[in-house]
Amino acid sequence: MSRSRTAVLAALALVAGASGTALAATPAEVGIAAIPCTVAYTVQNQWDTGFTAAVTVTNNSAAKSSWSVKWAYAGNQRITSGWNAKITQSGTAVTAANESYNGTLATGGSVSFGFQASYSGTNALPATFTLDGVTCNVDGGGTTDPDPDPDPSGKVDNPYTGAKVYVNPEWSAKAAAETGGSRISNQPTGVWLDRIAAINGVNGGMGLRDHLDAALAQKGTGEEVVQLVVYDLPGRDCSALASNGELGPTEIDRYKTEFIDPIAAILADSKYASLRIVTTIEIDSLPNLVTNTGSKATATPACDTMLANGNYVKGVGYALNKLGAIPNVYNYIDAGHHGWLGWDDNFAPSAQIMYQAANAEGATVDDVHGFITNTANYSALKENNFTVNDTVNGTTVRQSKWVDWNRYVDELSYAQAFRNQLVSVGFNSGIGMLIDTSRNGWGGTARPTGPGATTSVDTYVDGGRYDRRIHVGNWCNQSGAGLGERPQANPATGIDAYVWMKPPGESDGSSSAIANDEGKGFDRMCDPTYTGNARNGNNLSGALPNAPLSGHWFSAQFQQLMQNAYPPL
Repeated sequence: MSRSRTAVLAALALVAGASGTALAATPAEVGIAAIPCTVAYTVQNQWDTGFTAAVTVTNNSAAKSSWSVKWAYAGNQRITSGWNAKITQSGTAVTAANESYNGTLATGGSVSFGFQASYSGTNALPATFTLDGVTCNVDGGGTTDPDPDPDPSGKVDNPYTGAKVYVNPEWSAKAAAETGGSRISNQPTGVWLDRIAAINGVNGGMGLRDHLDAALAQKGTGEEVVQLVVYDLPGRDCSALASNGELGPTEIDRYKTEFIDPIAAILADSKYASLRIVTTIEIDSLPNLVTNTGSKATATPACDTMLANGNYVKGVGYALNKLGAIPNVYNYIDAGHHGWLGWDDNFAPSAQIMYQAANAEGATVDDVHGFITNTANYSALKENNFTVNDTVNGTTVRQSKWVDWNRYVDELSYAQAFRNQLVSVGFNSGIGMLIDTSRNGWGGTARPTGPGATTSVDTYVDGGRYDRRIHVGNWCNQSGAGLGERPQANPATGIDAYVWMKPPGESDGSSSAIANDEGKGFDRMCDPTYTGNARNGNNLSGALPNAPLSGHWFSAQFQQLMQNAYPPL
């Protein structure tokens, strides 16, 4: 309890003693009016070189239509990113001002914001805060995580640290059979459980137990991560046809009993308790409920249906609950990519619906170890030739056709910022992010070596960007793509690992309609002659020709990915 709150309670006690009842005391009588504001500053998560913090400001004076909170550090703390406030720093002095959407601060009302910062040595708490120039009382706060301990469930903080990652023998054999493929055939990739039959194996192929047994054989005496993609929601991927699934929109009970329950039963087998099992939970699902519903130009009837019946939220919650209860399973929810959720209209609402799913069907945020971005997508990891803050002749690059008012231009900046947003809505501060770098290298002869010409924002951005797609909304078998960063643990702040969750060489969808018993439709976005829709700005699809069904081997794409790898092979 802070000193000021103790003083208030003491004053209440004195009034109660004089009048016989504490109810006779008014705020003015006990001096509350003399405290114009209070600030709670809490360090939520701290490591050797950085920390995240949350700040809650309560206004006890007249209502405000805008606000500004200031404080100073005694050490070398440096704020690197923030959320729910515009945060600037000059030397040790920090200013946090309201965003356009949270400027109103009523009398007695509170507002919260947060940030990530670096430091070295001692991370002392600020002593004084002001709200619009008036000194506030410092109330509560402190450090909730001065020295992070392992997860109380027994899970390690980052499953990839100090561990090998499972090499899928089936994918490895296909890669090795390609000319030059032996250069990458020993890389770890995700195992996709994309239909009920995949649990026991399709057409004589390896099932889930087969993969786990093979992982135990690879493990030896060290630690081993196995990466699984859990991907069979009812009405799956409501905005695309190539990745539609076998379950209809209302078949949530089949999803639970025929898909998730059998997977959970296998993963819970004590035989596999020594493995670290990473699950990517249902890609291309929850973000669709934000971006492709209602009156939006990108809306589809299928996504409206899934929003109305709630089966995406229920399915993800059920999967998190059942799988998260297994001590050696680490759930990572799909979080789209910067070219999907990076706009203001999509960013915060997507975090909210993920929080909703994480608390559905018996799940809690403790069942979520982290999130994964760019799964099976092509967004460049880091654009080095321009930033979202650049201007050309006074015009921001956000006005360029490529950026189109997005807040992010690459996956690393998006993943780190979205992690902060997720923490701000209620996810645990220790969550980590994965980034799928299997196909976002964009190397080869077309890779720019420097910024574009400053004739206009478009020449500047288009001339310098590594991502050579026609439009950031193009997602199917993209021409010119290359292998990205090789899988690695702890590559950047907040990032648990770069992974190849999408196995390079496996198609995103067929270029033309192909009859199949896998529930996969033909999506024109996989047709190289298609001139587009609202989701890709009515541009050409940029897809390679002669592609097979999604998940099937696509030799021409595999060869292109090796040719355009960055870093080069």
